[in-house]
Amino acid sequence: MNAYVLLKTVHILSSTLLFGTGLGTAFFLWFTHRSGQLSAIAVATRLTVRADFLFTTPAVIVQPLSGYLLMRLMGFDLHTPWLQAAIALYLLAGACWLPVVWLQWRARNLAAAALRDGTALPPAYHRCMRTWFALGWPAFLAVIATFWLMVAKPVLWG
Repeated sequence: MNAYVLLKTVHILSSTLLFGTGLGTAFFLWFTHRSGQLSAIAVATRLTVRADFLFTTPAVIVQPLSGYLLMRLMGFDLHTPWLQAAIALYLLAGACWLPVVWLQWRARNLAAAALRDGTALPPAYHRCMRTWFALGWPAFLAVIATFWLMVAKPVLWG
């Protein structure tokens, strides 16, 4: 297997992990949250945090590294417009993801405390989830647009 095929495989697999884990955990966490079942929410938040640590975080690291190496190997210039747009969208998704990670940790801790203490979920938990939901949309759309840019490599400007 040559370097290009290996790098492209790693890049595609890490993007699959990044997108799939993000979409999957978001789906299950959001609908578990909407159920209002405290014990299920405590489990879902705990597992979402774990999935981000095990799958999303490594993919977030591998994506720019493998992408940069592919760019160099393929002879693309960093100033190529579609590549600049893809990098900007990746940074936008990351800017949304970083607070989401904190919000998931906070929601997990609040749900665990409510379950342990036999109390209802506090307003802070619901604020976390509203913000988490709102930040998910621009990140999701940015990743979709990045996929399109990577496949189509359109002429955008210049």
